[in-house]
Amino acid sequence: MIDVETDKSRALLKIRFAGRVTTDETRAQLGETGTQLEPLEPGFRILADLSRLESMDPKCADDIGKVMELCDAKGVSKIVRIIPDPKKDIGLSILSLFHYRRRIPTVTCRSLEEAMDALVT
Repeated sequence: MIDVETDKSRALLKIRFAGRVTTDETRAQLGETGTQLEPLEPGFRILADLSRLESMDPKCADDIGKVMELCDAKGVSKIVRIIPDPKKDIGLSILSLFHYRRRIPTVTCRSLEEAMDALVT
């Protein structure tokens, strides 16, 4: 499951991954992410929560790269990721190198509390 939510008042795009994520889900989420990005101004931040992710089909990388490109074009300024188990890191840092035109400050946290602190600094 993938859930995308915009918090315009906090200039924040929240993306939550849970369970077993398939290419059908990531492909469907492309359009939803584009819609969720519309109200955000350049300088927004991303909170990517992978704390409930069990697994992800490796083929999802193409769609995740396209989401990164949409966020890059819209002007993302910071990325905070919640990955409590480093073994479940799905390679987002590597994908970032290919799908963001510039270096975007990125913080990886182990908990939501730590991530919320990282968003304000």
